[in-house]
Amino acid sequence: MDPVWWWVLAIALIVVGVVGTFLPILPGVILIFGGMLLGAWIDDFQRVGWITLVVLGALALLVLLVDIVSGLLGAKRVGASRLAIIGAAIGTIVGLAFGIVGVIVAPFVGAVIGEILQRGRLAPAARVGFGTWIGMMIGAVAKLALVLAMIGVFLVSYFVD
Repeated sequence: MDPVWWWVLAIALIVVGVVGTFLPILPGVILIFGGMLLGAWIDDFQRVGWITLVVLGALALLVLLVDIVSGLLGAKRVGASRLAIIGAAIGTIVGLAFGIVGVIVAPFVGAVIGEILQRGRLAPAARVGFGTWIGMMIGAVAKLALVLAMIGVFLVSYFVD
């Protein structure tokens, strides 16, 4: 296959991955890393070597970690109970099955349910749910920054000798 088509595929994976960073139906960071790995492979790892790929892999793992932890830290910051944090975690996992709406709503609902079970009052539970949501929004900004860092590392490695 002509290298041009490999590059088209690599760039498409990266672009779809960037979109997938915010749409839970797509494994965003995995697609980005796959596109970058393909880009490195196209020229036999001459421009983008293994050290760069390890750095990119570490950044990708960090994106996944931020995705999981951000809502939980937001809940913890507003004084969530243990059950609320467990509820937010369960909500995050369950929400993945329901697309973008599920990812936005389910952690909030999980945290609220957990807090109500623990403390039995709606007002603190709503505050914990809101804290979870704020944590997720901050996490989304952090994920975007990390994804842009991945792209920057790849481009610098590829174009700067």
